Amino acid sequence: MSLTESVRLHNGVEMPKIGLGTYMIPDCDPVVKAVNAALKAGYRHVDTASVYGNEKGVGTAIKESGMSRKEMFLVSKVWNADHGYGQTLRAFEHSLGRLGTDYLDLYLIHWPRVATSRTLNDKVIFEQDNETWKALEKLYKTKRVRAIGVSNFNTRQLKKLMKDAKTIPMVNQVELHPQFPQDELREFCKKHNIVMEAWAPLMQGKVFEIQLMKDLAKKYGKDVGQITLRWHYQRDVVVIPKSTRPDRIVSNAQIFDFEISEADMEKVATLKGERIGPDPENIDF
Repeated sequence: MSLTESVRLHNGVEMPKIGLGTYMIPDCDPVVKAVNAALKAGYRHVDTASVYGNEKGVGTAIKESGMSRKEMFLVSKVWNADHGYGQTLRAFEHSLGRLGTDYLDLYLIHWPRVATSRTLNDKVIFEQDNETWKALEKLYKTKRVRAIGVSNFNTRQLKKLMKDAKTIPMVNQVELHPQFPQDELREFCKKHNIVMEAWAPLMQGKVFEIQLMKDLAKKYGKDVGQITLRWHYQRDVVVIPKSTRPDRIVSNAQIFDFEISEADMEKVATLKGERIGPDPENIDF
């Protein structure tokens, strides 16, 4: 097993189970160095988004690597301000231009579009989501993207989107970690063959403060990050840990030479906690 190990999406596309997240990594030199370090370590899955402001740097790093574009699994996302059919198509072209590529392996709706009135009238909330999804379906049909999906959609929001969709999302990228395991959403996605992907799989560093994870790290001779990422792996969740440190990027990939026992997996399941990011039902951006 290695960093090239993949999960098969419901359309047959292979998606590497571990990727590099680039949230909040500044453009140009910082993100170029991080992506270069990841590619050198064997990563082939890189996740970015238009709102991260670092697509250009990601593209530069991939070009500098000398690797064939076909070796990469490149992901980006359409931001809230670009929801709607025409706007989404334009935003996609802008992302391609910054990344220096002519296609994406996966394109996601970054967040469900919530009405500014803060009402929960389904028609108001989901009208733009559905139009945005139609744009992604066109990009998929015309082979501009190899797979399409969503990010930060809960079960209710997925049901609404899927009601009128011609193509079921292939991926749902959400906040997911030991203190917020998203079990109900995982079951829904599993039922519909939607691959779950975790952003902030290490709780933005907070997982290193959890005593149980420290104890398990000591038991297995690993660090807390490796224990946590292995926990995700054994739950069939794709992960995109973010780091700018070459040593940490390498370390995050060293999870294939051990297995957490079922008993210890059950111990992690007893952890209680809350989100560290926004609730998709109550976003104001």
